[in-house]
Amino acid sequence: MTVVDRFLKYVTFATQSDEESGITPSTSGQRVFAEALVKELEALGLEEISLDDNSYLMATLPSNMEDKEVPTIGFISHLDTSPDMSGEGVKPRIVSYAGGDIVLNEAENIVLSPRMFPEMEQYIGQDLIVTDGTTLLGADDKAGVAAIISAVAYLKEHPEIKHGKIRIGFTPDEEIGAGADHFNVEKFGCEFAYTVDGGEIGELEYENFNAAAAKVVFSGRNVHPGTAKDKMVNASLLAVEFASMLPADQRPETTEGYEGFFHLTTMVGSVEQAVLQYIVRDHSRELFEQKKRLLEQITAQLSKKYPGMVSLEMHDQYYNMREIVEPKKYIVDLASEAMEAVGVKPQIKPIRGGTDGARLSFMGLPCPNLFTGGHNFHGRYEYIPIPSLQKSMETVVKIAELVATK
Repeated sequence: MTVVDRFLKYVTFATQSDEESGITPSTSGQRVFAEALVKELEALGLEEISLDDNSYLMATLPSNMEDKEVPTIGFISHLDTSPDMSGEGVKPRIVSYAGGDIVLNEAENIVLSPRMFPEMEQYIGQDLIVTDGTTLLGADDKAGVAAIISAVAYLKEHPEIKHGKIRIGFTPDEEIGAGADHFNVEKFGCEFAYTVDGGEIGELEYENFNAAAAKVVFSGRNVHPGTAKDKMVNASLLAVEFASMLPADQRPETTEGYEGFFHLTTMVGSVEQAVLQYIVRDHSRELFEQKKRLLEQITAQLSKKYPGMVSLEMHDQYYNMREIVEPKKYIVDLASEAMEAVGVKPQIKPIRGGTDGARLSFMGLPCPNLFTGGHNFHGRYEYIPIPSLQKSMETVVKIAELVATK
């Protein structure tokens, strides 16, 4: 089975996670997918296969080097897809891309166009896997799952490629920030690992955002509008006032590179109550803390103006793994060397987001992030060039080989 075959099979599993469920895994489909992977790993002859009650799946490809001790390394990806769009009934198809628009869904006039996504033009002449426009594709991160399993299958089929002990791990609920919640680093038993959860070909990342989630609740006072003067307090308007006090130039749509932001993800409201939910991001720990303080200051200011009507709940989600990985920069250099060896130009850049690897790094498992090849994650315009997915798999193989030669 090729890496493409695996990917096309894996995306048919509905594994969208759910932030509101309060259980692990947050959706039953992730368990179904994990159990299917257990059977596949058993058929491949991997060892130490374990699937715990929280649907964390681990397995081992033993070392084929008896004469040399080689560090145990790991490769990790996640089972779930984003709750931002449905992952139910995904219908992938392969398009030989000759340039121009790709009609994803003629009936609904959904078109994947280089006018919106100019990077498509670098894939002219390649086969792309696309959606039918009604769901996401699921390359984030089933492409990672496919690349890892295909890589260990390839190594098992080619014993002439020497490698040490390799551990693979698949986590639930990464998309809702819970992927590392129950990950047993000691059981995984690796000196270092890589998440295979990045985007376009060549991406290699060991810096990510510091991240927090904030929920602001506004309590209003509703009376008949005909007699509301000096009595009514409209919670929805309080929410608008709060949002207007945040800097307009610090939003996802106005920032790039190392620039952080406040992202309003949800806004619901009535006269009686309104709720704003934000994610707060910055690569700089200092600027990250400043952003959180600003939310607290605005809350205090409005609470003084509207006593008892504004409350803030906020918690940190993860931190920038650079401070953990940089002292062991050789693991980044190793991945860069592997990419170059398989004909891929490394693009070392900060993640404008986070991965399981960020939290795992702070749990004692340094964990840079490798590309899968996908684009436009979390939406109907998601696609992945087949050559990029193939190179993701080849990079994993080459890393394993290089570790054995160092």
